[in-house]
Amino acid sequence: MKEKVPLTYLKIPDTSGCPLKKCWAFEKYDGTNMHWDYDHGFKSFGTRRDSFPYSEEGFKEFADAHPGLERAPEVFKEFESFLSDVLFTNHSGAKFTVFTEYLGPFSFAGQHKPGDLMTHIIIDVMKGNKFLPPEKFIDLFHSDWAMENGAKFLRTANLVYQGKYSGQLVDDVRNGKFPVKEGVVIKGVHYKEVEMFKVKTNAYMQRLQEEFKDNWKDYWE
Repeated sequence: MKEKVPLTYLKIPDTSGCPLKKCWAFEKYDGTNMHWDYDHGFKSFGTRRDSFPYSEEGFKEFADAHPGLERAPEVFKEFESFLSDVLFTNHSGAKFTVFTEYLGPFSFAGQHKPGDLMTHIIIDVMKGNKFLPPEKFIDLFHSDWAMENGAKFLRTANLVYQGKYSGQLVDDVRNGKFPVKEGVVIKGVHYKEVEMFKVKTNAYMQRLQEEFKDNWKDYWE
């Protein structure tokens, strides 16, 4: 049965109030944000606003509720066992929520093209009710141990920058210095909490303006 839930993934603000000194910038993906809840196996999943049982019945209910996203659970199951190995072996007994962007080569502004070759990219992991800090996220999926235990079969957000946060970094993202289509999510730890801020490119803004005319800001920051 579908369950309405609070927003599962935070609404990421722009950088106007960013307090970070040290940061990591990950590629931001133009797809549908989804969550996958793990507790000795995957138990539930959904979009940012709903949750379904991780079962054949739940998959059917999800398909009925989200036309165009029907194959999302099927695509996820292609690497479920590898992800389970990484989570369970490395953190036995912990509860996780894995966040993915579901998208294809022609996805744009959260909309998808029928027949596109879709995939999931892991963008964040929450252990309990806390996001993993960037360094731990990277270690979880890119350490030698992780690569030997299934992580090499997973797609995770590309890290495009690591270092000091500055206005120059924001300008560089805007002006296309980094190889990203939409932009980046800048992450760091402030007062022991993970904080995130988004920056989109000028090229993406221009594409939004061409596609959505006067409504382009609905898809901006």
